[in-house]
Amino acid sequence: MTTRRQADGAIVVDVRGTLDAATVDALREALVGTLHSDRPASMIVDLTYVTFMDSQGVGALVTGYNTARETGTRFVLRNPSEFVHRQLRVTGLAEMFGLPAAPAGRQTYTP
Repeated sequence: MTTRRQADGAIVVDVRGTLDAATVDALREALVGTLHSDRPASMIVDLTYVTFMDSQGVGALVTGYNTARETGTRFVLRNPSEFVHRQLRVTGLAEMFGLPAAPAGRQTYTP
């Protein structure tokens, strides 16, 4: 996972691999810590290379989303894989993240 600032000031968190018990604490800390310290106008979580996500991974994204709302930051999921998108649909959270009912290719979604 890497965090970088775009020219427009948005913070991008690039996540790779799996989001499970072994990795979610680092993601949660990166999201919440960055939101509280930098207070960006936008945070983009790029999920292009996430190959697996369990309920703890979903929970980390929800924590990031809720913290972003509290700090007035726009929270964007970019390029969720079909697997990640399906996990969010199954948990009933796809709508909260602004995801469509079915994936239509790899896109950026803004709630």
